[in-house]
Amino acid sequence: MKRKFFLLLTATLILSASLPAGAQKFQPKTIQFKGDPEYSDQELLAAAGLKTGTVLNFAEIKEHSQKLLDSGLFEAASFSYDGVDLVFTLVPSTVLYPVRLENLPLTPGKELDAALHERLPLYHSKVPFDGGLTEQVRRALEEMLVAKGIKATVAATPFTDMKLLQVTAMKFTITAPPVRIGEVHLEGISPELQAKARLVADRATKASYDTENARGNIERTFVSFFSDEGYAAAKVHAAQSGAPIMGSEAIEVPFNVTVEQGRPYRLGSIQLPSGETLTMAEINKAAGAISYKSGSLSETLSVKEGISLRTALSLITGQYKSKGYMDCVVTPHPQFDDAAGVVNYTLEVQPGPVYTMGRLIIENGADDLRAAMFAAWKMPAGAVFNEGAIRDYFNGQGNTPLGRTFASAICRFKLATDHEAHTVDVTLRLEKKN
Repeated sequence: MKRKFFLLLTATLILSASLPAGAQKFQPKTIQFKGDPEYSDQELLAAAGLKTGTVLNFAEIKEHSQKLLDSGLFEAASFSYDGVDLVFTLVPSTVLYPVRLENLPLTPGKELDAALHERLPLYHSKVPFDGGLTEQVRRALEEMLVAKGIKATVAATPFTDMKLLQVTAMKFTITAPPVRIGEVHLEGISPELQAKARLVADRATKASYDTENARGNIERTFVSFFSDEGYAAAKVHAAQSGAPIMGSEAIEVPFNVTVEQGRPYRLGSIQLPSGETLTMAEINKAAGAISYKSGSLSETLSVKEGISLRTALSLITGQYKSKGYMDCVVTPHPQFDDAAGVVNYTLEVQPGPVYTMGRLIIENGADDLRAAMFAAWKMPAGAVFNEGAIRDYFNGQGNTPLGRTFASAICRFKLATDHEAHTVDVTLRLEKKN
C-alpha cells in the first residue's frame, strides 16, 4: 500500500497585551473558555491543570495554555485578562478520529469510553492524528490491561479504510506479546455432533484475536460447520468468558459458544442474481464432487448439503474473480420450507471494482528458466486480472521443458493487491519436491 503523507497544522499561542507583564501575579475571578463547545469549562480546567481562585503569573498562563495545545485537539489558543475574567479562546482541530481497538481484550463502548474520560477529561471518544491525547489514551489502555493482569505494549497508528482509501480511525494495537483466542467452551450441541464441534473449537483456539471481529469470526465458523452438517437454521452466539489470561507465550482470550442447533434441512436450489436457478446436482457436477443420475439425486449424493452450498459460493465467486472482481462478496439468503425440510437460497453479489494485472515477479530459478517463465506468461500488465489463469499457466505447459519443470516442482504463487490502484502483483516461486 502506498504511504500517504499528512500536513499537520501547528498550533499557535496568541498572547494578549492586556495581561500583566513579567512575574507580576494576579487572581482572576473566573476562568472561561470560548470557541469549542465540545468541551465543558470543567473538562478544560482539568486538562489545563487550572483551578479557579488560583494566583497566576504570565508564564504560568502560557504553560497551562500549552497543555491544551499539546493535546492535539486545538489548532490555536489565545487568552486575555480584563482584571476580572481570564478568557481562553480556542480554535478546535478540524480532523479527529474515532478510537479503534485492534487486538486489545477490552470491550469497546460506553463503559470503556467513560473509564477513559474519567482519566482524561478531554477524551470524547475521538483523538487527533498526532498529539498528546493520543499518547495519553495509549498509556491509559496499557494501564487498564495491567489492572487485568496483562502486561503488554500498545501502539497507536492510523487505520486506513481500504474502500474509502483514507484514514478513518486511530487504531490501538498490542504489539507484544501476541493475543490469541483461548479456550472455547461449547454449549447446546447434540451428542452426535459433539466430537466434530470440538475439533472446530480446537482449530479456533490459538487463532489471532481481533477486538471487533473475534466474536463474529467464531460465530461464522460454527454457522458454517452446522450448515455443512445440514443444520442451515442453526443459531450461534459467542461471547468472551472471563478475563484474558497472561500465558507464557501469549495473551489468551477465552470464549463461550452457545448453539441453538435446530433441525436438519436438505439443500433445494440456489437462485443466482441473474434469476437463473442452480440446482444442487448442477453444483456438484460443475465441481466434480459427485456423479449423479437424473431422477435419483437423493440416492447418489455423497457430500453434505452445506458443502454443496459452499461449493456453489466458491464457484460463483471464482467466476467473478476471473473477470477481475477481486473484492467480490457473495452472500446467501436462505428461505426455509419446514414442511418439506428443504432450504433454498437467493444469492446477493457485491462485485466491487475491477482489478488489472500489475507486476510479475519470479523469485527463484536460473536465468534461462526465469526467461522461459516470463515468455510463457499470457497476462500482460494492464490486462483484467484472472486468478484462475495462474493455475492454467502452471498446468497448461504440456510436455514441454517448462511443463516438465513445473511437474517436478511445487509451484507456488503469492498475490499482492493494491486497493488504491486496483492492481494485483503476482509472485511465482518453484520449490523442490521432497
